[in-house]
Amino acid sequence: MSFCERSFRLCFAFLLVLGVEVASGQWHKRDHDLDNRSGGYRRIIVDRSGHGDFMTIQSAIDSVPSFNKYWVYIIVSAGIYWYEKETVKRKSFGGDHESVAQSPTFTSSADNTIVQMIGFTNSYNHPVNKNPRAPAVAAMVSGDMTKFIRCGFYGLQDTLWDHQGRHYYKNCTIEGAVDFIFGGGQSMFEQCSISVNGAALGPAFVGFITAQGRTYNNEASGFVFKNCKVYGTGKVFLGRAWRPYSRVLFYHSYLSDVIVPQGWDAWRFVGYEGQLTFAEDSCYGPGSDTSWRVRWEKKLSPKAVKMLTSGTFIDGEGWLQRMPL
Repeated sequence: MSFCERSFRLCFAFLLVLGVEVASGQWHKRDHDLDNRSGGYRRIIVDRSGHGDFMTIQSAIDSVPSFNKYWVYIIVSAGIYWYEKETVKRKSFGGDHESVAQSPTFTSSADNTIVQMIGFTNSYNHPVNKNPRAPAVAAMVSGDMTKFIRCGFYGLQDTLWDHQGRHYYKNCTIEGAVDFIFGGGQSMFEQCSISVNGAALGPAFVGFITAQGRTYNNEASGFVFKNCKVYGTGKVFLGRAWRPYSRVLFYHSYLSDVIVPQGWDAWRFVGYEGQLTFAEDSCYGPGSDTSWRVRWEKKLSPKAVKMLTSGTFIDGEGWLQRMPL
């Protein structure tokens, strides 16, 4: 298992901001207070060579007190941090996955979190190797009001587990071949690069970009891809139904010829396709021709498209505007 900060295949420092609610706690002796709209910052430096406050990312995260009410910057010096399983949380999330291959490299279950310019890789089958193909999660995101800017998520199967909560991904790269963006999150992916590594599966195998987990008709969850670019090798479906009311929209996005003509797969819900909301609107590129799409692909009204693609889909309360970055 590996964890490294990598954005666009290069190493950078990154900024992780935790905002955890309620009352204030005690600060580390090397705090740096900065003015902001919420009252102050704490800044923590992670440097694996020992020139910061901590040498590991997890020890920096653990230093943030429970019930902290201020934004905290965790600034990580550029480099690759191996053999760490990072967890950003404020309470127990539950049992771990059954095997190392299924264990997320990075888990974020805290609310009010910003991650900027970092890459997450689960090295079990990325780069492609002789390990049997299995779910290998690079990042699991289950906290509410979480924002990723210029981050990368790299894997083959189940790369990004967008588990639950409202999430915003901007200028990120997500790479994989099978269900590599999955979960029950209520999330918008804007100006993101969706990199398909289908060639790793062999010429006879067709992959899937999304496996969205909306279980009930009244759930707000769904994945919206806005102004994104889908490209890569091999062939993939835009998505398949992981739950009975799965919802995915690709809007004004470039779709390369990696997309199969059918576009979508009902998977376990054949016969219940009317419950699914799989849709495209204003997409372009060689993979955007909808003439051969499945008959049950949704044709959304302009009003429905506007609801899903506007900020109110994930940001009705204005939490994105309140964030310091």
